Amino acid sequence: MQPAEVSPGQIDELLGPNWVGDLTDFQRRDIAHLLSLRHGANFSVPGAGKTRVSLAVFEALRRSGHIERLLIVGPKSCYDAWMYENVVCLKAPLRMAVYDRSPDPAAEAFIINYERLTSSVNELGTWLGSRKSVLILDEAHRMKLGADGIYGSACLALGPIADHRLILTGTPAPNGARDLENLFSFVWPGHGRAKVIQTVGGGDLVKASQVLRPLFARTTKTELGLPPVTVRLRVVQMPPLHREIYDALLGRFSARVANAEADFQTLGKIVVYMLMAATSPALLAVGTTRHDPLAYQVPPLAVPEDAPLFQIMRDLPAYETSPKYQEVLAIVAENAAAGRKTLVWSTFIRSLNTLMQMLQEFQPALVHGGTLDREGEIERFRSDPTCMVLLSNPATLGEGISLHKECHDAIYVDRSFAAGQFLQSIDRIHRLGLAPGVETRVTILAAEETIDDVVEHRLGEKLRFMGIILDDPAVRVLADLAGEPTVGSEIEASDLRAIMGHLHANPS
Repeated sequence: MQPAEVSPGQIDELLGPNWVGDLTDFQRRDIAHLLSLRHGANFSVPGAGKTRVSLAVFEALRRSGHIERLLIVGPKSCYDAWMYENVVCLKAPLRMAVYDRSPDPAAEAFIINYERLTSSVNELGTWLGSRKSVLILDEAHRMKLGADGIYGSACLALGPIADHRLILTGTPAPNGARDLENLFSFVWPGHGRAKVIQTVGGGDLVKASQVLRPLFARTTKTELGLPPVTVRLRVVQMPPLHREIYDALLGRFSARVANAEADFQTLGKIVVYMLMAATSPALLAVGTTRHDPLAYQVPPLAVPEDAPLFQIMRDLPAYETSPKYQEVLAIVAENAAAGRKTLVWSTFIRSLNTLMQMLQEFQPALVHGGTLDREGEIERFRSDPTCMVLLSNPATLGEGISLHKECHDAIYVDRSFAAGQFLQSIDRIHRLGLAPGVETRVTILAAEETIDDVVEHRLGEKLRFMGIILDDPAVRVLADLAGEPTVGSEIEASDLRAIMGHLHANPS
């Protein structure tokens, strides 16, 4: 049965005396909208308080007698937020615990991560079905593959057991309509997918947005009062050897693709190789380990006349410097001179390790999947005035970390085709809590006439789609990047040799 329409003015009464958490006007609006739906979706941007809004929805349903239990599925990074909101917002907090091998039999709320969910579906299904329950998917874009993915299959198995379903994500459609279909299929099985196919399939995205808008709540960055982020594209020219090797690799990979058009694993590897080569083909050469930093030669050597291409690729750092790395060095130096810290993103660990060496003067912190003390590195970046750079990849640091109080500049050495990761990573430095008047600057580096052009085009299409569907101009703006001149190219070879010589003479 469809719930009665709820207005923001009714929220205090519906929550009752046990609710003591503060609520903004837009949070009251979103709570009212979600309580007016049988099931719901909250697509608000980070910082809008999706956790608090969801807890309020649960508390209102519990007080009405319709719900007793809560299961939250999300990344580990969301655990602290749920535990904190539970204590701060409820006078008598829920008995909330992380689901493990010995679950608390008296728990009113469990939290579990997506990785562990598959092995616990049967037990959690029994727990959900024994009482009236709410099932919340936090960072729900992680199950965007739906039944075709491990996480999606587990979530879809539990969905029908819950009496009320709610999904939370600021990036609901990073790859277009299919993602939206799978998310809505969890919230409203059958009806949700059909609604998306019917509305989006017509091609009129503005109309589709109007039809889908009643099915979800969304608070935008504009509503949060955040100034727009300034995003600039800097196109760099490949030096001669980089271009020769890149074009040769492109020819070889094109031949492989012609014989493996249906082999998505092979195609995926080729895409990764081309993304690496657009930064420096030397990243593809084998070192002692696959994460070894590139060893740049100062001063550069002359290229042997008869050297085979694979040897030149291996020894490329001895002959030429990656123009992207030069650009990073120039921007970081300029920011550091102005007292501004910089967050540098790259998909590849070998690229991060190379930059770690090149930027030693700025005492960089480094966080990737293999970093043992992530919290220590992040805290050093936040609090150490000599640490002016944080190097990371979106897969590791794209969610759950706030750096907007310490850092207002980001550089993307490369980008993948993952629009959701790109948006999430920008949100690390552009979110609620920014001091008034702070300018947030994002610089995207792209090598001319490489796969970077394809990435820019495809990401633009995905961001435009998401921005129109969500009726959010701020997302659409990110799809149309303004170009600006490079600054790294202004560094003469002698300047670079002096900087690199200084770094080699003063190892960390």
